Amino acid sequence: MSRITQYQSSFTVGEIDPLLFGRIDLQQYASALEKAQNVVVLPQGGFERRPGLRFMLDITSHLGGSFTTLDGIRLVPFEFSTSQSYMLVFVKNTTSNTRMFVFANGQQITNINSSGNDFLVCALGDIDLDRLYFTQSADTLILVHEDMSPKSIVRGANNSSWTFATISLTTPKHAFTVSTSNPSATITPDAVDGTVKITAGSSIFTSSHVDQYINVLNGFGRARIIERESGTVVKAVTEIPFFEKDVAIASGAWELEEGHEDAFSSTRGFPRTCTFHEGRLYFGGSKSLPNSLFASKVDDFFNFKPGEAFDDDALFVTLSTDSVNAITAMRSGRDLQIFTVDAEFFVPQATLDPITPSNIVIKNATRRGSKEGIKPVSAEGGTLFIQREGKALREFLFSDVDLNYNANNVSLLSSHLLKSPRSMALRVATNTDDGDLLLIPNDTDGSMAVFSILRSQNVVAPSEFITEGKFLDVAVDITDIYVATERTINSATKRYIELFDDQRTTDANIQYFSGATSPDQSLPGNTTCSNLSHLEGATVDVVRDNFVLTDKTVSSGAITIDEAPSSFVEVGLSYSVEVKTLPAEPRLSSGVSVSRKKRILEASPVLDRTQNIAINGFEIPLETLPQTLGSAPNTFSGRKRVAPLLGYSDTAQLTFTQTQPLFATVLSVEYKLSTGT
Repeated sequence: MSRITQYQSSFTVGEIDPLLFGRIDLQQYASALEKAQNVVVLPQGGFERRPGLRFMLDITSHLGGSFTTLDGIRLVPFEFSTSQSYMLVFVKNTTSNTRMFVFANGQQITNINSSGNDFLVCALGDIDLDRLYFTQSADTLILVHEDMSPKSIVRGANNSSWTFATISLTTPKHAFTVSTSNPSATITPDAVDGTVKITAGSSIFTSSHVDQYINVLNGFGRARIIERESGTVVKAVTEIPFFEKDVAIASGAWELEEGHEDAFSSTRGFPRTCTFHEGRLYFGGSKSLPNSLFASKVDDFFNFKPGEAFDDDALFVTLSTDSVNAITAMRSGRDLQIFTVDAEFFVPQATLDPITPSNIVIKNATRRGSKEGIKPVSAEGGTLFIQREGKALREFLFSDVDLNYNANNVSLLSSHLLKSPRSMALRVATNTDDGDLLLIPNDTDGSMAVFSILRSQNVVAPSEFITEGKFLDVAVDITDIYVATERTINSATKRYIELFDDQRTTDANIQYFSGATSPDQSLPGNTTCSNLSHLEGATVDVVRDNFVLTDKTVSSGAITIDEAPSSFVEVGLSYSVEVKTLPAEPRLSSGVSVSRKKRILEASPVLDRTQNIAINGFEIPLETLPQTLGSAPNTFSGRKRVAPLLGYSDTAQLTFTQTQPLFATVLSVEYKLSTGT
């Protein structure tokens, strides 16, 4: 029998895929976990209980009249500046009505446009909100969807002033169905290329010929008509130079090509994606032109009609590949990045010259494909995107060595946490020693994969958030993380907007304290906590002045507690915390211990500001003497020893849990292990 001291100094690999449990040869094994549920892994090495969810809005309570059954919720951040930022919540019902709710600084904005309503009606039509794409410039938000003419949301003079409108676009033309004719007349161009004036031998041109084409047969010239001066004279921009100027081209040697129509329409579809890049608004893909890229005229964002090939004119190009790469997303970064169902592209700008109609080049970088409907996010110089099948999180990152982009698999060790992702959001760290937080809700079971990221230290630590119900969507307003949730309350399906709050330890919660603003409540002067209608009939946890009261049931929108609070009360739904280490595999002089029975004799975790924690079912006493009878739980920082821990097993693992909704942070753990023969 051998006795060994093991020390897990960090948990920065996070929860790893069960397929890796036997990989004791991996360097990451020593810092990994079998399970990390409802915790955030800290870039410094430890883990802490995830924040609770502050209740913000019951979407279900707004049903009534023409707004009946819910058919989708989408969270869209609107960031004008660090001091003026908002979370827009779009809610659609089955009759194609859509309402937009507005939040700012963790509070709902009411009485929108002095209408008496707490929402703005938005005519988005019968679209799938999960595939709504957006981009923003200054105080204007652009919304696109392949089944909807592009819309704009504009913030007015104050937080409650908002305007919704359909964008009036000057659209390019495309030859979906082309017909040709050979008018009985000669034509004479006055120049070989560029903008030319073409004179016909008879009156053959009409106003409908603008944006149509003239083709000289045998490849001796092609030009797009941009202006009709008369029945005999038009101006045109050459695409193929004419053979010579001021020489008549005989009837029958040229043709008039007609049938070019608006590239965007209810028949042909509308843009799927959008982004602003270097003074242009870019649209990507549509139903009929899935692999085409459209760029507006410089500083004329809604004008997409190609001009006379000047540098600031609009662009209309198609990806030239061996397959139809339908564009799923775009992002403005070091270069213009283009994501498709099969591959990733970029528009190189090595010389820092702006993109123009004459120099645009689209290069293929990688062939992974991205999942439609999930907008990529920027993170420390790279772009994170979900691969097409939804099974991998990848980082699109430029390599100065290769002079090309790579698409590294960020989720290689934890792909099991990605279960049909439906959206993605990034909370950027505000402190230099903090990490970014990437959140990905899953459609399959309503869980949320969470990655704590600090790339400078090679930390990518995944965990899983679960709640009583489902996470439907997530978005970030600078530092505030909003979620849409679905919960079953008193046998009824409810959909809420909630906000992660570092100072709370329950979900869908309300706090009562002095100076509270809605939906939080003022501190009650008695033992009754009211205004809890969103939790009617639910069993809730209560934290009163750091005392915990469990299994309270909300009745008539209220609960009764043991005594009047002095500082605060929090009422909300409980959620479980569970962190499980990987099987202990110490290396012995006789070899590895995989096949041996093991027993953990004692464990000594290092805690930080912890109020409640248990190891393998044994709650760690955190009291310090003298302890006043009836006082609130202590907040402990330091090392605690737990012993004895009984029983041999094949794995010898530590499981951290909590019996109460209180704060907990574990920095590291040392444990003594006994191995059998």
